[in-house]
Amino acid sequence: MIRLTHYGKDVILKVFILVFILTISALFIQNNVYVFIVISISAFLWIFTLYFFRDPERKLPEGYKSNHIISPGDGKVVVIENIINKEKNIFEAGEELTQVSIFLSPLNVHVNRIPLTGEVKYLNYIKGDYIVAFDHKSSERNERTEIGIEDTFSGKKILFKQIAGFVARRIVYEIKCGDKVIAGDRFGMIKFGSRVDILIRKTSRVLVELNQKVTGGETIIAEL
Repeated sequence: MIRLTHYGKDVILKVFILVFILTISALFIQNNVYVFIVISISAFLWIFTLYFFRDPERKLPEGYKSNHIISPGDGKVVVIENIINKEKNIFEAGEELTQVSIFLSPLNVHVNRIPLTGEVKYLNYIKGDYIVAFDHKSSERNERTEIGIEDTFSGKKILFKQIAGFVARRIVYEIKCGDKVIAGDRFGMIKFGSRVDILIRKTSRVLVELNQKVTGGETIIAEL
């Protein structure tokens, strides 16, 4: 049986009500063609909604180490580049970082997972635009949540972002500063198409390639 995320229960309920109304209204339509269209639309909406909010179980990969960065989401790697951190967050302003960006299409699993075991040291929600998520400008212009985690034992740090896209209009996260988090655990989602950015120190070793498909909670993105 398909597991559904509780992050989508509000949308699932709304779609169920809409589908129910459409299905009932079809009973009063005399034209068979219109009945077929209405039923088809209802079935598509319901199946797509259940598919989108699926939440499969995931396990950390064999050989996982505490300094590995786990992919926060399912999708395709669209950016691997070195950048300069523009403002102080969990990293210092002006620090050289490596950015890895993953684009999540509407067909990917959208439940987000913690990439590094440690403590949430930085969290910032920013209202912004809704340009397409695969546009590189979305990292700095779109609505997003920035989350900084530090491994309190080794001092290793990571900053990652949940970024809303053109279709996605709601970011969900269930963590706050001071929370102890474990790599691979669920913490939120971005609804209907999105992007996640991972920022790590330049000295880290990236283990994925451009256009590679990754799996949230399973694929190792980098080694700190």
